[in-house]
Amino acid sequence: MLKLLLWLVLLVLCWPLALLALLLWPLLWLISLPFRIVGIVFDGAFAFLRAVVMLPARLIGGGRPQA
Repeated sequence: MLKLLLWLVLLVLCWPLALLALLLWPLLWLISLPFRIVGIVFDGAFAFLRAVVMLPARLIGGGRPQA
């Protein structure tokens, strides 16, 4: 009987939080989307800069051995 009462209390307390999370998740996803795009752009820019800086060493023959 106690387990059933605890489960009912949990149901009453948690369903509004679950509903709120369900409604707010798309909004949070839309807010975070520009930050993800900026992260992808910075990752690409830093990869490009690393490739440019490492190009002379790769041309001379340093770097990873060929498999």
